[in-house]
Amino acid sequence: MYDKAVLGVEEALQAMMAMLQQANKEPDRPVAIAITDDDGNLVAYARMDRCRTLPQQVAIKKAYTAAIFRSDTGALATRMKEQGRGAADFADPRLMFLQGGVPIQRPDGTVLGGIGVSGLQAAEDEAIARLGLQAMNLGQAAPRRRARRAR
Repeated sequence: MYDKAVLGVEEALQAMMAMLQQANKEPDRPVAIAITDDDGNLVAYARMDRCRTLPQQVAIKKAYTAAIFRSDTGALATRMKEQGRGAADFADPRLMFLQGGVPIQRPDGTVLGGIGVSGLQAAEDEAIARLGLQAMNLGQAAPRRRARRAR
């Protein structure tokens, strides 16, 4: 039998509210925010009014990439550039190597998912995503666990 920590919708919504509260301080600069589980599946998504289509798509891709690679997308972008590689090299159209995606990680190293923010400058996107991580309080509260049966 296996136990696997999973990201709950409660934690995702808690992070989402903190990020939207920060982003709404500048309503004329709309962002899109996506939160995925560790497999890159969407758990929560929001976009501010008047957020254009491209940032909406990019936020989802940043969250997916952070979860799948278990790394900040800014660090991945740097590493890929140094290696002369791009997202197309991985044959996965959902990948996005731009700053603004962060993995959701517990103190023990377990990755629960990813957060992606898009619509502002790359460093601002990442700062909002990190605010969402702080709001989850992963060091204090244990995430829900689900049991998997051995086959």
